[in-house]
Amino acid sequence: MNKKRTTIKDIANVLNISPAAVSKALHDNSRISAKTKAEVRRVAKELNYQPNHLASALRKGKSNLVGVIVPRTNSNFFSSVIQNIEHVLNKEGYNIIITQSNESFKKECNNIDTLLFTQVDGIIASMANETVDLSYYEKIKSKGIPLILFDRGENDLNVDYIGINDYESSHLIVEHLVSKGCKRIAHIGGFRRTRIFNNRIRGYIDAIHKHNLPHDDYLLIESNLTLEDGRQKMEALLALKNPPDAVYVASDYAALGALQVLKEHNIDVPNTIRLVGFGNEPFTSLVTPTISSINQHSEQIGKLAAQTFLERVKMETLTQTLNKIILDATLIERESSKNN
Repeated sequence: MNKKRTTIKDIANVLNISPAAVSKALHDNSRISAKTKAEVRRVAKELNYQPNHLASALRKGKSNLVGVIVPRTNSNFFSSVIQNIEHVLNKEGYNIIITQSNESFKKECNNIDTLLFTQVDGIIASMANETVDLSYYEKIKSKGIPLILFDRGENDLNVDYIGINDYESSHLIVEHLVSKGCKRIAHIGGFRRTRIFNNRIRGYIDAIHKHNLPHDDYLLIESNLTLEDGRQKMEALLALKNPPDAVYVASDYAALGALQVLKEHNIDVPNTIRLVGFGNEPFTSLVTPTISSINQHSEQIGKLAAQTFLERVKMETLTQTLNKIILDATLIERESSKNN
């Protein structure tokens, strides 16, 4: 059975007063007597009245809601970013609405439409792997709503951005593997159409060239970087006539899949093949062998994204100097790439 939502008019009918008087009573207006306020609150509770925050936001032009869009919430990196965004914004009276795209462009567009309909005061987002068309993000900008991108974002949008130096992160990993004596380093990366993965691929290629190492096309594989992708791509690398002696994977989940395959083939990690992931997910320190990985500083990124939003809403215009905050990543060296 559909239950009709209680309105201010319903409360007014019970008490035989005007809806305007009910509204004033609920907002503790000094012109309404204490007796009337008490009666209004009593009836509101009995009728299970819930304020219409969307209507209130439309009236005030401010909802105190911030939309957060992430590719997935089951990643420690994204969940940590969300936690830190919420921690900062809650202190300033904001609540957040969390949506996930599951790497789908269509779902990401639906998320944006929903957040705009909800009258959010701003959107903090990390783009889906599938996203190439930026028109929905341009729609956010056209409405004068602050848009802050983190981790994954496009320079063409010309908005605030917080992330790590993905290009230098690849150099850091290749330098580490070269220092361990590796000479055939493969890269299981994301798709070049996504800026961060393109930067990681460019960094990998430039670092390989710097050390005059072989850059065979089949040593560089693009993928969605799921666990299953890591398994499939590792199988393909092992099937090569001349397999790599190290694999740099642009996601810890895909690195875990690669490690599973290496163990199933009884390949000694790190003595035969060294492995480095990306993201410093909690499981990287729990599996055997533990997985070396890049720390993306999720706590700092979350706090900076929230602070950037707060700074942006205080400004009179969105056209002022943009924040482009690029953090230096760090490599957490573990058993999968160390010398035994």
